[in-house]
Amino acid sequence: MEMAQTPTIRKFSSWKLRDRTLELGRRTLVCGVVNVTPDSFSDGGRFLDAEAAIEHALSLLDDGAHLLDLGAESTRPGSRVAAANGPILATIGGARQVTTGEEQARLLPVVEGILKARPEAILSIDTYKAATARTALAAGAQIINDVSGFNWDPLLAGVCAEWSCGVVLMHTRGLPEEWKAQSRLEPDELLGLVRSGLTESLGKAAAAGVPEEAIALDPGYGFGKRGDENFSLLARQGELLTLGRPLLAGVSRKSFLGRALSPLHKGQAAPVAMRETASVAALVASILQGASVVRVHHVRSAVEAALVADAIVAASKSGR
Repeated sequence: MEMAQTPTIRKFSSWKLRDRTLELGRRTLVCGVVNVTPDSFSDGGRFLDAEAAIEHALSLLDDGAHLLDLGAESTRPGSRVAAANGPILATIGGARQVTTGEEQARLLPVVEGILKARPEAILSIDTYKAATARTALAAGAQIINDVSGFNWDPLLAGVCAEWSCGVVLMHTRGLPEEWKAQSRLEPDELLGLVRSGLTESLGKAAAAGVPEEAIALDPGYGFGKRGDENFSLLARQGELLTLGRPLLAGVSRKSFLGRALSPLHKGQAAPVAMRETASVAALVASILQGASVVRVHHVRSAVEAALVADAIVAASKSGR
């Protein structure tokens, strides 16, 4: 008897951005990360200077990135999270909140510099603030990547609808200040939580008038998922394809990969700089589990790995 298979193979789909459409599913799109922050977990401070950030962004494009994701506020554990013009939603360890003005002052020169050098570049903006999203879209960004899934700023969904931009809705389990205290979940519980959270985000998008074809979904690795929970989510990521939208996976350099490498580091988590091979391994797994877009720090190795993973996906499709 042939057993039913969980749908893990991505389908061909269109992702509608502001003034262009990306065809997803035939090949994996690689999204290079540009952190214009002093405190990112992976490269904090290296690209805070606008010229350095622009140079880094252009090098990622030269290495084969199909699009770039620019962020000017870290949402790692230890950050403060606040809605624009609203109360602070989360505070950890006394970290200082990044104001909307600071975020935009860091971000806009980089957006403008990249687009001046490469007008064809597709830029995604990693922000949960409506005011920053509006300003970045006016400067030429195509996509808004909201780690809160339209939960931290009630005005953001309306801005995305108004500008008809692409949207990434990510699942975050609670607020950053709650992550370390959260209880561990069984795989079924975790997958159900992520599914219900993304479903709620899709509902908020629809209510605001964001068209379904503008949306990609991100399971949110590391965002409120503890240690091995991330591996159980990765192993079953393809089940989220039943939500009907393409998946974006951001596993690059995440701490759960560092902990998996602890046998090679005297029982300690591997430092960020030594997680690149693990990142590539997790990236391939995410593609085999249905991701159409991968968010990465080191583009060249990701492009090469994605080509191999895409060949496996194509072979899987042709064998059905």
